[in-house]
Amino acid sequence: MLLAFTLSDVGDLALAVFLIALGIGLFYAFFQLGELFHRLANLVKGTEREVLPVIAKVGGTVDRVNDQLLKVDTMSDSAVDAVQSVDRAVRAVSYGVSTPVQKAVGLVTGLRFGASSYKVDRDWRAAVAEAKQAAARREHDFVEELARRGGPTGGTTPPVA
Repeated sequence: MLLAFTLSDVGDLALAVFLIALGIGLFYAFFQLGELFHRLANLVKGTEREVLPVIAKVGGTVDRVNDQLLKVDTMSDSAVDAVQSVDRAVRAVSYGVSTPVQKAVGLVTGLRFGASSYKVDRDWRAAVAEAKQAAARREHDFVEELARRGGPTGGTTPPVA
């Protein structure tokens, strides 16, 4: 029997071979893709088993850190309160010391100016007035000098913090 192939038979044969090869190639590709999905599913399951406990531990650690931060915040508030109390005490002592010194400086200055005025004019009332003015000026200057140096400002009441 003579095998006679026509051109269309050769085309059909080539198409059949191509489709069989394509089917085998697609079967191999889908098989590999199935393997990949199987490994990916195992990876996700393993990650869930490993990561979820770590996340729970991190959450507990964050809670403990927040508790410690609250304690540190309380301690820093207490330290600020203590510093403010010390500051008020120092200001009160400074005021208690500076006010008598201010008055003494004014008194000495007033006596000196009053005596000088009395010596020159022999007028008791003018000497007393001059002494009061000089004492007031010196007390005012003393307060300004303390303020420039960062000390208590004096006055009639201690500063309130």
